[in-house]
Amino acid sequence: MLVNIRTSEANKVIVQELTRRVFPGAAENYISRVAFAFSISKGVKLDLENDLKDSKGKEYKDDILFGNYRQYYIAIVCQHYGLYKTDKDIGRYIKMHIDHGLELMYKIFEENANYTGLDFLLENIEIGIDRLMESEVSNDPIIFDEQTRHSRVKTKGYFAQPIKLKVGKTFENEDIFFNLNDTSIHNNAHIAVAGNSGTGKTYFANNLLKQITKETNNQVHFIFLDFKGLSEEDEKSNADFFETTKCELIKAPYKKFPVNPISFIDNINEKNKIMGISKFVDIISSYSGIGKNQQQTLKDATKEVFGDMKGANYPTFQEIYQKVLEKDGDKASTLREILENLSELDLFSSDIDSSNQFLNRNYYLSLSGDLPKNIRFTSVFLIINYIYNTFMNMDKALIEENYQGMRYILLIDEAHTIFKEKKSQDLLEKILREIRSQGVSVILLSQGIEEFNQPSFDFSSMCETAFLFDIKDKTNLKMMQKFMGVGDKDAQKLKSSMEKIQKYQLVSNLKEYKVGELFKA
Repeated sequence: MLVNIRTSEANKVIVQELTRRVFPGAAENYISRVAFAFSISKGVKLDLENDLKDSKGKEYKDDILFGNYRQYYIAIVCQHYGLYKTDKDIGRYIKMHIDHGLELMYKIFEENANYTGLDFLLENIEIGIDRLMESEVSNDPIIFDEQTRHSRVKTKGYFAQPIKLKVGKTFENEDIFFNLNDTSIHNNAHIAVAGNSGTGKTYFANNLLKQITKETNNQVHFIFLDFKGLSEEDEKSNADFFETTKCELIKAPYKKFPVNPISFIDNINEKNKIMGISKFVDIISSYSGIGKNQQQTLKDATKEVFGDMKGANYPTFQEIYQKVLEKDGDKASTLREILENLSELDLFSSDIDSSNQFLNRNYYLSLSGDLPKNIRFTSVFLIINYIYNTFMNMDKALIEENYQGMRYILLIDEAHTIFKEKKSQDLLEKILREIRSQGVSVILLSQGIEEFNQPSFDFSSMCETAFLFDIKDKTNLKMMQKFMGVGDKDAQKLKSSMEKIQKYQLVSNLKEYKVGELFKA
């Protein structure tokens, strides 16, 4: 298919004038290429019926217009309009954008007498690079194609029978139960727990995990992400929890986490690979503060390391770090510092979890407070992202006789610390909305309740069941109502309960009990 075009009659003179201003002495096909790119960069979609002008102007033959870059121009049009490369209208679209770009450029130079072609090119190249660097990386999961999914994603079975959990007792010693996965009672199995340090919320959460393990015959597994780190004293006091749940304690950096978090990237499908690398760079940059140039260096280095990989192998942080050093030399930078820490601390396994052993065991990840803050944040979000992507690539966990099939519990302690930034909040919102149909329950623990109610999103509304222990700001009834999801009808009861609350006592919006009524954990 040849693409020979003519500009409009009105643009014939403009081609000559702009060539003189922008590319003095150059062939006139150069300005038409720039005009095309400038028009496309505006993001407009032109209409063949209304925007196609006459063809009485400058004529361009296929090889003259495109030079050696024909396939790129065709690809740009196809991408912009969702066309196939043999579409009969591709030439007409290219003509429309050349005419449109010439008109836009002519207006700019007419209104700016001292504006040179070099000014125009430098300004727009810089804008284009900035847009590429600043483009928002989606929090969407990377869904593997069938080939990758077959070889990489091992499904995890689900438990679709009743999971009935004892959450406390009344003051008359009657048991209170929570039917975690009963869809006739609850819309989702996400849980929000808030309470001051020492009120019993962590012990309460551990008890839920113990019961889930027992009730499901160890078919529903969990990970406990502890952002503050577990002391030796806490480890001893929780010995029964670790033994009962057969939970493996990983105290970073003294023991590797048994998964390579980079392996969420699709290393077969090229488009998915680029998206995955962009997301990886986004996670690193979000919690390390690296600048645009360093982000690009990291992206280029990661692409090159992936290019060097053979078969289904994945790079390590050490390999990415070495590639960054090749590009940047020995000059100090924030990027170099964080990659050096990730490499030297050796927090993650280099192996691919091809058999899904990681998701078929229980883990408690304790991130020591001695670790640099950016390393702790980066590590947590690499793991959360890995879990999210892995489950989203599995088939949905079905509902059987009103019981949601359950696969996994993601428990995040110190949620108020981890989800402070908007980028983090956006990821959490997406996980809460989407992952429940994959049979995953998210449990969020926090010291306060205000962190759950962000201006952009109310997290407690996505966690249908809320448990509230003693908190500092017990006088803020409106905030407590919002956290609990209760109306004015139950507000007085909630207020009264919180005025009397003691250690190891709590209130809930549990549908199986009385909303706002005080009970023993």
